[in-house]
Amino acid sequence: MRCFIGIDLGSTTTKAVVVDENRNILGRGITNSRSNYDTAAAVARTEALLNGRFYLFRQALAGTGALNGALDGFIEQLERDFRAEQYLEQLEDLHETCVRNLATANFGADTKAVGEALDEVFRRLKAEAASLFAPGARRKSDFFRDIAGSQYLSIGEQVAKEANTRYDYLLNLFDRSIIEVENRVYADSVRRHLLNALERTFVAMPETTARRAQVEAPIKGVLDTEMEDTYTVGTGYGRARLPFSKEHIRSEILCHGLGAHVMYPHTATVLDIGGQDTKAIQVDPKGIVESFQMNDRCAAGCGRYLGYIADEMNMGLHELGPMAMKSTKAVKINSTCTVFAGAELRDRLSLGDKREDIMAGLHRAIILRAMSILARSGGIRDQFTFTGGVAKNEAAVKALKELVYENYGELSLNIDPDSIYTGALGAATFAWRAVMEDGKTAERRE
Repeated sequence: MRCFIGIDLGSTTTKAVVVDENRNILGRGITNSRSNYDTAAAVARTEALLNGRFYLFRQALAGTGALNGALDGFIEQLERDFRAEQYLEQLEDLHETCVRNLATANFGADTKAVGEALDEVFRRLKAEAASLFAPGARRKSDFFRDIAGSQYLSIGEQVAKEANTRYDYLLNLFDRSIIEVENRVYADSVRRHLLNALERTFVAMPETTARRAQVEAPIKGVLDTEMEDTYTVGTGYGRARLPFSKEHIRSEILCHGLGAHVMYPHTATVLDIGGQDTKAIQVDPKGIVESFQMNDRCAAGCGRYLGYIADEMNMGLHELGPMAMKSTKAVKINSTCTVFAGAELRDRLSLGDKREDIMAGLHRAIILRAMSILARSGGIRDQFTFTGGVAKNEAAVKALKELVYENYGELSLNIDPDSIYTGALGAATFAWRAVMEDGKTAERRE
């Protein structure tokens, strides 16, 4: 099966999209952008191809009718079991890496006690792993570093206290080891994990056992189908660091404009608020960029700014929007500068302003900044498509709808649940065009 892949290497996350010869989206993948951009691109690509396998599993099983209404439950359980298998492999890798780093650490007489505490921490981590992927389990993040880090810190503190050993030594080992583990790609173990997950799913869903042969055959048929990386195009904030030739690189502006057009063919104006920048793009009826504007060099009013606010409030980034939605009045925020955000936030709290009202004011300030960029690009035309990670923030969407109505009247506002993948979708579409329309062949990358 020929596949066309787009990779969007952003400042915060790296996204990948895989499409087939008919431009159907097979899969999407995302990972945190790390110190090693080559690895981030490889992990996002692996995740997108994996997601594509699950899409093909669903199609193949739906064609057999074997699961008789239980298809959604089966696929969801299979993915949970796969993620649990994947997590345990990375956890074991992290344990081994910590042990290696312990051997070179300068902990003196405490080394043996720290080693015993470390083994106990990982014993408990592995014991709790299954619960993290149980039906209904809620995780603040799906990235290994975030999941394992949160669990390690909590369990490590408890074990250190029980063992009367130094917690900071356990932290030191984690900090030294996590980057090494995070920068490894586990693509070679995907098939093994999927087969193991399949066994676990049959146990978890015994009603499928009677139909096992009917279910197993199409799944193994999909596993045996090669998903050929026919052509890849890269884009994004870190595109210059992608391991591709210049011919395989497109600008963020072109990819976001085309990606928004693919999602919503009548798109005329695109607003993308990402981690590091804000882009306002005007496109023609074919998705070709007519004009654009971007924010200046700082990250004011972007995802990084919201991340900083979340840290100042000791909250998760995903909690900011829901808190702002509880506001009864928006406090006026004078600056969206990340440097001064903490100080203004503390001043507002000291004056007695409610946290939810401050959050509402912050979101409105971010969108006001975006409106200024949109005005410089040519204003907002119908239809208007909002993309990027901030498009998933309900308070930002609310503020945008209000300000668009105030300034431009009633317009169609498009927000796709997968809008964070817009740039990668545009890149994948460029990859498809390169082969299917321009007759190019894949270039071997070293």
